[in-house]
Amino acid sequence: MADQGLVKETACAVVDKLKAGDVTPLDLLDVLERRIAEVDGKVNALPTLCFDRARAHAKALMQKPAGERGLLAGLPVPIKDLTAVSGVLTTLGSPIFKDNVPAKSDILVERLEQNGGVIYAKSNTPEFGAGANTFNEVFGPTRNPWDTSRSAAGSSGGAAAALASGTAWLAHGSDMGGSLRNPASFCGVVGLRPSIGRVAHTPKFGIDRTLGVQGPMARNVEDLALLLDAMSGEHAADPLSLPALSTSFLSATRSGNKPTRIAYSPDLGITPVDPEVKAVTRKAAERFAEAGAIVEEAHPDLREAHECFHVLRAFDFAISKAELLRTKRDLLKPEVIWNIEAGLKLTVEKLERAEAQRVAMTQRALEFFETYDLLLAPATIVPPFPVEHRYVAECDGKTFDNYVEWLGIVYAITLACCPALSLPCGFTASGLPVGLQMVAKPRAEAQLLAGAKVLEDILGVRGTTPIDPRPPR
Repeated sequence: MADQGLVKETACAVVDKLKAGDVTPLDLLDVLERRIAEVDGKVNALPTLCFDRARAHAKALMQKPAGERGLLAGLPVPIKDLTAVSGVLTTLGSPIFKDNVPAKSDILVERLEQNGGVIYAKSNTPEFGAGANTFNEVFGPTRNPWDTSRSAAGSSGGAAAALASGTAWLAHGSDMGGSLRNPASFCGVVGLRPSIGRVAHTPKFGIDRTLGVQGPMARNVEDLALLLDAMSGEHAADPLSLPALSTSFLSATRSGNKPTRIAYSPDLGITPVDPEVKAVTRKAAERFAEAGAIVEEAHPDLREAHECFHVLRAFDFAISKAELLRTKRDLLKPEVIWNIEAGLKLTVEKLERAEAQRVAMTQRALEFFETYDLLLAPATIVPPFPVEHRYVAECDGKTFDNYVEWLGIVYAITLACCPALSLPCGFTASGLPVGLQMVAKPRAEAQLLAGAKVLEDILGVRGTTPIDPRPPR
């Protein structure tokens, strides 16, 4: 029987064991199947399993020499339930698609499989990924392993909860308004929103939809870099995709390269933040001084972020979901209906203004990064909240107008086209994780990952996951 202790190993260590022949992909699937049976009922991270498909793929991989099985060498990876996997239920968290089984995988999934990833599960997501709390009418809510009365955030909440509870070594997710960063923060793992085009995916509804990107999630920075290497590279089917770099992200992460000048902002000048979250993230950011970096309080001018994001997000919902509103309105959650309707009411003048605002914010961010190597801020403005709350309605005395406004601290970075990750950086007094958002200039993932590894080593929080799901305290 495969060793259940493998659950606690890093992804990099497990891949080394695969390449050395110490374990097989089939062993790892056995470990995961048993672990899921033990703990997933408490968190609901991986509602759809496809172990028969995974074992068939693993057996085919094992026909090749160990050195020819790709970067991941047979490591199992779950896919977020917004992304098509051939022959596997893909619901998008929506009753409309509760029986949807795609015939063809997204090119992202094909690339992961070509690089030795074995797909064994779909991770839970809110309906169409809308909202930063993972619940839907198909599978119900995903709960936070640190306190199962709390939200795992979203929309990659299932991916984060799987990592934190030991039912995944690596996980795929996506991010428009913080959907990789928020759940990473809430669940004490690492999630990266890469630069536009870094990870190729199958275009849907529009070639140039750039608010949302695909990206990796892991328990530590090195594992995150490994998955980014397995995901990245150009593909003819995605005209915006970027070529792979000559140096791997994993080697860049391990380079020891240190940033020299760091900016920290408690709020990016645009949002309230819970005082405890401010205190934890500031303390973590200041510890960069131990690596010899200058740490100053500063941020680029992102004042148009709320207006800009509201318009561009609404437009994206209109072009991708207007047909569903016309034909399946009764099956859509109210937040999605509101977003689509807002998009259908937009004028060209409003779009013109929003696009100009995005260009201006990106330009100001680029100028900011001429002075600073990295920008640090809270990844999420509150600690994990009760899972029954659909979204954060209020923070530090400020009431929000809609279900996405509380995400400004992450979607402002989306608008500025910068890669950003959430790094575990400490805990609240009640023991809930807090994530530090780390941001670099566009296409500077290598620099971002190297800096994150330096701070991860200083903070000493790596290795706090996986955990057995914990009941409310």
